[in-house]
Amino acid sequence: MKMTAPAARPRPAPGEKIRNAMTCDVEDYFQVSAFAPYIDRDSWPTRECRVEANMERILALYEREGVRATFFTLGWIAERYPAMVRRIVEAGHELASHGYGHLRASDQSRAEFDNDIRSAKALLEDIGGQAVVGYRAPSFSIGHGNLWALDALHEAGYKYSSSIYPIAHDHYGMPDAPRFAFYPNGPDGILEVPITTVKMAGRHLPAGGGGYFRLLPYALSRWMMEKVNREDGESALFYFHPWEIDTDQPRPDGLGAKAKFRHYVNIDRMERRLEQLARDFKWDRMDRIFLDKP
Repeated sequence: MKMTAPAARPRPAPGEKIRNAMTCDVEDYFQVSAFAPYIDRDSWPTRECRVEANMERILALYEREGVRATFFTLGWIAERYPAMVRRIVEAGHELASHGYGHLRASDQSRAEFDNDIRSAKALLEDIGGQAVVGYRAPSFSIGHGNLWALDALHEAGYKYSSSIYPIAHDHYGMPDAPRFAFYPNGPDGILEVPITTVKMAGRHLPAGGGGYFRLLPYALSRWMMEKVNREDGESALFYFHPWEIDTDQPRPDGLGAKAKFRHYVNIDRMERRLEQLARDFKWDRMDRIFLDKP
């Protein structure tokens, strides 16, 4: 990779907070990668979908708190809930792509991946009525073994990706990747914006949401994001999923202990934590922060 840092973004005025990027991966509880060994993909259409109701709560929360966010949305979901997709756009949020059917990029051939990202982009643009320029791979599944995916995204018309997580994890991660936004193939290619980490004891520690946000005390997560704003002078990038606020979601049979713990830990606290997070930081869309889009 010919990694290149983007041009420095303007610093906020004295006393003004740095804008951080709020993002949500719009998928339902039965589509998460950790459940793949337990839930057959063919059963998806027959399962109770809860994403629309959860999204209504999230959009209402953001409206109350004045948050604008980026929603990385599955084509599979958008196809079934087009009115929800239009509500995202009408509320002033950015619509971005999470692929069509939540297939990991690392499990697809170049041709399969190309078809997935192009079909999802076209579908979202048709429903949402706005250009889709951002992409996030399911389970952050772009890494050393499939960096060709970044070229495919650029060729398909995407301007940025948020698909490389610079941590060590049993399901994903590229711990030697840069911590902040960079051009993997030079400034003429796509911009990659990693999920936020903090550097401690020579390691990159996750600080940008997901299960870690539910597991760790809220004060610690807030401190890590504040540290990135204060010491690195960078925008933090936070992510979560609609099912993480849903305590009443169906619980599939036969889940392994690890999958069960990761999925359900502290989901009863998640919505309250999101409300506090919305108040403690200044938030905006990915495109406005990283692409300088007005």
